[in-house]
Amino acid sequence: MPDDPIAYTALQPGTPVETADGQQFATVRTVLVDEKVAVFDGIVVETAQGARFVDADQVGRIYTGRVCTTLTADQAAGLPAPDGSNLIDITPGRSVLGRMFGRRR
Repeated sequence: MPDDPIAYTALQPGTPVETADGQQFATVRTVLVDEKVAVFDGIVVETAQGARFVDADQVGRIYTGRVCTTLTADQAAGLPAPDGSNLIDITPGRSVLGRMFGRRR
């Protein structure tokens, strides 16, 4: 059964993250939004090398069971560690107030 497309606000931690050719390289840790402009900024993923940041421009499509990126395997291996003091975690399950006033973990 194919996955259904979803909005980034419904993305769940633990969802597999794939390269452009469909190879899983990580799982979703958190979804990030730039609180200054209220725009999807990307996702923090958990890889074998630790937490890494996938920019919103590198996220191709989001489905219920996976995130498809536009990254090659080499690009995925070179992702930076997460950084962003103006970013907030909007991982589903947090309260609305937690999303509005929360801080990234």
